[in-house]
Amino acid sequence: MVGFPRPGGGTGAGPHRAERTGRAEHHVDGAPHPPARAPRVVLGLGLRRGTPAAELLRAADAALAALGLDRTAVIRVATLDSKLFEPGLCAAARELGVPLSGHPAAVLAAVPVAGGSARVAAAVGTPSVAEAAALASAGPGARLLAPRTATASATAALAVPPPPPAPAPPPGGQQVNQQPDLRHHGDAEVRSAGLVDLAVNVRTGTPPAWLRERLAATLTDLAAYPDGAAARAAVAARHGRPVGEVLLTAGAAEAFVLLARVLRPRRAVVVHPQFTEPEAALRDAGHTVHRVLLTPERGFRLPPGAVPEDADLVVVGNPTNPTSVLHPAAALAELARPGRTLVVDEAFMDTDPGEPQSLAAVRGLPGDVVVLRSLTKTWGLAGLRVGYLLAPAPLVSALAAAQPLWPVSTPALAAAELCSGPAALAEADRAARTTAAHRAHLLAGLAAVPGVRVHGTPAASFVLVHLAGAAAVRTRLREAGYAVRRGDTFPGLGPDWLRIAVRDPATTDAFLSALRAALPGAGR
Repeated sequence: MVGFPRPGGGTGAGPHRAERTGRAEHHVDGAPHPPARAPRVVLGLGLRRGTPAAELLRAADAALAALGLDRTAVIRVATLDSKLFEPGLCAAARELGVPLSGHPAAVLAAVPVAGGSARVAAAVGTPSVAEAAALASAGPGARLLAPRTATASATAALAVPPPPPAPAPPPGGQQVNQQPDLRHHGDAEVRSAGLVDLAVNVRTGTPPAWLRERLAATLTDLAAYPDGAAARAAVAARHGRPVGEVLLTAGAAEAFVLLARVLRPRRAVVVHPQFTEPEAALRDAGHTVHRVLLTPERGFRLPPGAVPEDADLVVVGNPTNPTSVLHPAAALAELARPGRTLVVDEAFMDTDPGEPQSLAAVRGLPGDVVVLRSLTKTWGLAGLRVGYLLAPAPLVSALAAAQPLWPVSTPALAAAELCSGPAALAEADRAARTTAAHRAHLLAGLAAVPGVRVHGTPAASFVLVHLAGAAAVRTRLREAGYAVRRGDTFPGLGPDWLRIAVRDPATTDAFLSALRAALPGAGR
């Protein structure tokens, strides 16, 4: 994923340097590591403006060949964030088929490297962008494999992440996956044709016909550049906020990237299990991430005091994906502090009838409170990429400065405007009530399946279940034609967890029959 350059100044969350270390208390620290198929390396690149892709790839190939490696060893390309949109660099990353990350000069300057260029050090703060970027992206404890390789206008360096630490036994014997695949999402479960989709949480039968027709009508306007004024005004009116506190984004995922690249937290905390993109975006931007792990014994609820007091960036989902737990708005509001940015991911809030626990319309809390919303789930617009962010106006301005020009397309802007109107909100509320009834049917059916347990009280359009041998059950369900979401890619869960989307009763009943047949020991 190509990130967005940061503006020069930080907002809201501490000093302008990412912390590289952190202590582990009741949360889990550490950077993600590639699979054990060694070696897997991060490629750092330094380049002059206008350097073509062929030159960058020559430098990369020379560095790899010196170690007896080829391009398949590269898991990421990293560089200075001001070079992220260089055409040659973007083309080289596409050729390698790996994500591209950028780090601000302040982060690279904090990474110790030996030797290098005095001219580069004077301009950027580090004598070797390639080495510093490779080490920064590979995470704490990474090491360089060899000195940098240089061509006429490019330098390349290779860093290898440290091996994952042996996990300490968690309290009470809870099984914790410390280094899950943060980039795995439910859509990966349904790429095989013919499967009944219980892995993706988009409402079935969407987008509705009226919305498809209105979006199709916008195609005649594609010759003009997008104008987001009407859509921002509609979103602002929906939540009773000034227009200056609304930022439209290409899905909620873009908002996570913008926050990660604009904020400069000293101590960033993500409350897990939850949607993994916030942590992935923070790590891609060079931040150390500290995890607060909620437990099934507590119903995945957030107990008082769970978030460290010195955290100046806190990310929490509500309702939370994948646990389906809805936290009281008052409990989340208590996390707000002067000098802290509190990010609440409300992508699934419109699955709760009436949205009584939403913070979207709440203003005046201490610090910066950011609420993220998505149109993907209820309206079936995952392919359109549209969402929005609500926050104090100065933070919105800083985030907007980090976006490219015209970041949201004309059809997506129309969707934001249309789905914020009274008729659409009434339809969404009816859909939420239908979902609640269908969820109750699913829960009743699951309660009758031996060995299946639901922790907490589900409140969204999906249910998280614990089942011994869930990985094998998931495979047998696929053979029977049903796709469910694996749970082991969420921090705090393990291979015995599955997430199941809420569907209509007929689909649910057929799935429950398949689930019973897929259980260990069932006659096959």
